[in-house]
Amino acid sequence: MSDEEQTAQDTAQQPAQPTPPQHGAWLPPQPGPWAGAPYAGLGQQVPPARPAPRARVSGWVWPVVTVVALVVGLLGGAVGGALVTAVERNGLGPVSEGLAGVDTITQAPLRAEDGTVAAVAEALLPATVQIVAELGGDDQGATGSGFILDRQGHVITNNHVVADAADGGRIQVVDQEGARYAASVVGRSPVYDLAVLEVPDLEGTDPAALGASAALRVGETVVAIGSPLGLSSTVTSGIVSALQRPVTTGDSANESSYINAVQTDAAINPGNSGGPLVNLVGQVVGVNSAIATTGGGGFGGGSSGNIGVGFAIPIEQVKVTADQILKTGEARYPVIGAQVRTGREDGRGARIEEVVGGSAAEEAGLQEGDLVVEVEGDRVTDGIALIVSIRSHQPGETIEFTVLRKGVRETVAITLRAEVG
Repeated sequence: MSDEEQTAQDTAQQPAQPTPPQHGAWLPPQPGPWAGAPYAGLGQQVPPARPAPRARVSGWVWPVVTVVALVVGLLGGAVGGALVTAVERNGLGPVSEGLAGVDTITQAPLRAEDGTVAAVAEALLPATVQIVAELGGDDQGATGSGFILDRQGHVITNNHVVADAADGGRIQVVDQEGARYAASVVGRSPVYDLAVLEVPDLEGTDPAALGASAALRVGETVVAIGSPLGLSSTVTSGIVSALQRPVTTGDSANESSYINAVQTDAAINPGNSGGPLVNLVGQVVGVNSAIATTGGGGFGGGSSGNIGVGFAIPIEQVKVTADQILKTGEARYPVIGAQVRTGREDGRGARIEEVVGGSAAEEAGLQEGDLVVEVEGDRVTDGIALIVSIRSHQPGETIEFTVLRKGVRETVAITLRAEVG
């Protein structure tokens, strides 16, 4: 990130589309007690109709009817089940329930007393894959890592690994045994640097267990698994160096990803991107995404490789983004509709440079020149910290900004809007 002042603008979302009305089941008019009865005028008596004689049914009919009904039911169930299975296996359309509609795992594969780096590697390597994607016309121009999300064959990786191949380019995943499978992009989020791939040939494969980065403690051991420099199934270990570290990655304002990251000193190098960061009971707690370098002057680039400062996207954000992508094929992020100064500051707060007309920020009363010093009671030191703080919430939430306005401390409540990205 350059020391020069830059601006990052959150544009207001278009008004949300109204939810289509829910239609109840339509029933035809039900017959009343008069249906089929002869009309009786006032004062007229209608002689009761003689009951029709009941037809006798041969004794052999009922067993035949029962057998036929059973066969038809079984055939219908088999055909229906086959159709549903075909739809699921062919990956037709989104998963309407999102993560709730796929088979993920949260149960830790290891007990705390068995938690060693070797045990973690044995448990997670089968669910970790290498990603090979087209870049600049080269079918193998981009390499990265990923992990299996569910038994339906979805894979999580970084957006920057597959971005150039997302629109029809060739993407392959390579499993621990070296087998290659064709993959396609279900959806991706440049803002959170995440992508969900669909790999039909991995259906039924046991996925990685999903944990919680919120349970991490600074100093505990974590394991990074991936394919650094193209070396597949590589395992490195280190500790959690810091939590909720605001960092930004990307080469331009349009492609920048702002991450409220887990910082680790586990060796992460180019090619590790998208791979899992794992705790010692074998649960994924983050997605390895960026490194600080001395050769490139920033995060995620340069030529110096690992220097012991790596960053992972917290698994909580991964779950939210993957859920949105599975449901609709796209992800949404919260915006307020204001420009904020993102160059290096003195740590006093984030300066609002412009408020977009009609935005959530304007409606809430945020003003140009306001210095945002807290969000929801948590200190804000600069523009990047403000953006990361906003993006750790969800569209529709109302959050409180504490601002200094002409030396006076004030509170502004802003309801976050959404934008696709």
